[in-house]
Amino acid sequence: MALLKRHDKNSIAHLKMNAPEKLNALSEGMLTALQNEFDSLMTDKSVRAVVLSGNGKAFCAGHDLKEMTAGRQAEDGGKAYFKMLFDKCAMMMTSVRKLPQPVIAQVHGIATAAGCQLVASCDMAVASNTARFGVNGVNIGLFCSTPMVALSRNIPRKKAFEMLSTGQFIEASTAQEYGLVNRVVNEADLETSTVELAEMIARKLAIAVKIGKEAFYNQLEMSVDEAYKYAGDVMVENMLYRDTEEGISAFIEKRDPNWEQ
Repeated sequence: MALLKRHDKNSIAHLKMNAPEKLNALSEGMLTALQNEFDSLMTDKSVRAVVLSGNGKAFCAGHDLKEMTAGRQAEDGGKAYFKMLFDKCAMMMTSVRKLPQPVIAQVHGIATAAGCQLVASCDMAVASNTARFGVNGVNIGLFCSTPMVALSRNIPRKKAFEMLSTGQFIEASTAQEYGLVNRVVNEADLETSTVELAEMIARKLAIAVKIGKEAFYNQLEMSVDEAYKYAGDVMVENMLYRDTEEGISAFIEKRDPNWEQ
């Protein structure tokens, strides 16, 4: 059984984690499957948006604790194995940011620990009103240090630290209030609402979204003055595209643009 299923429709790649019996845990196999698809999407110009979801009762329950326990049996107590695992996970998470296409998490059930990290790593998220989010490692003596990197870049720092240090879940409505998810909808409407958002993005000029996504994350790490200089250079580049000129002309002439990309 494939750990990750993919089907493409209307320029949208739908990726579904497919280990329902393990609540779609981020096992080594799942991490590899996600990385392989992200690597493929990096150069896939037919895809303009990505939807990431989970099969079964949950979106993702984080790392596979049974697999991690087995890794501890090595002579070094698992140090080399854990370093490999967390490096592998970090590479997969940062690949989401590097993709030219926006990635939308479609969240139901629970998203815990590295599963919550995965939601935070996606560019956007739509959640079921019954979804719950947590970075619960502290409850078993393992502070969610790697999940906090993405989480603390999504929500206010005191809210993030409260979640990390208490291990308590937050409801979908609270996740939206904090800024972890964009929209909360009834579970019956989750897939439709997520696809509608993806289709809205897929209709935009792909090259504009690509350079915009890259610029969005880059400028966040700069001072305000540096960010304005950098963003100005990006807009100059964007203005020189033929399709951007066509888009502006179409707007002025009150017609649909004839984009080549």
